[in-house]
Amino acid sequence: MNNGQLLKCEPIHQGRVIELTLETVELPNGDQVELEIIHHPGGAAAVAIDERNHVCLLRQFRHASQGWLWELPAGRIDAGESAANTAQRELAEEAGLSASEWISLSFIHSSPGIFTEVIHLWLARDLAHLPTAHEHGEVIEITWLPLDQALAWCNDGTITDSKTLVGLYRADAFIKNAVELRTEDQGC
Repeated sequence: MNNGQLLKCEPIHQGRVIELTLETVELPNGDQVELEIIHHPGGAAAVAIDERNHVCLLRQFRHASQGWLWELPAGRIDAGESAANTAQRELAEEAGLSASEWISLSFIHSSPGIFTEVIHLWLARDLAHLPTAHEHGEVIEITWLPLDQALAWCNDGTITDSKTLVGLYRADAFIKNAVELRTEDQGC
């Protein structure tokens, strides 16, 4: 079975960030379909955890979601910028933090049925404070809370943003695995 084939691509709209196309595709089973696809350059998010095991979350107003969301510091990858540099830049701009330790937590597809966006997730540790540089149009409140509390918010529906949910769960799993590995190395 093949991986599908793009037969035709018609531009519908070119925005500042996204491009919308109507694509005729032959699927792996041979069926042909027309799909509206939103092309996005991708993004990166940082799970910043301090020495007390507190995580930096942003309470951010999002018009598209009709209110406030709890999110990780994150943003769009600029042309020519790596995902790692995007995570570092966004952590500095939105949360006023730098980190000397960066660990990849892989990536997610935000909405693969219609959206090409891939979000790269990073664990940021060994933090230092910087001045924030919020962009015009960003309404952000910075909050620190224990990682366990943030995970409880994931489970009870307080946190609904997908990159934040996945980032927090993956960071927690990485930290727990690292602790288990250190314990095994010590012969306990």
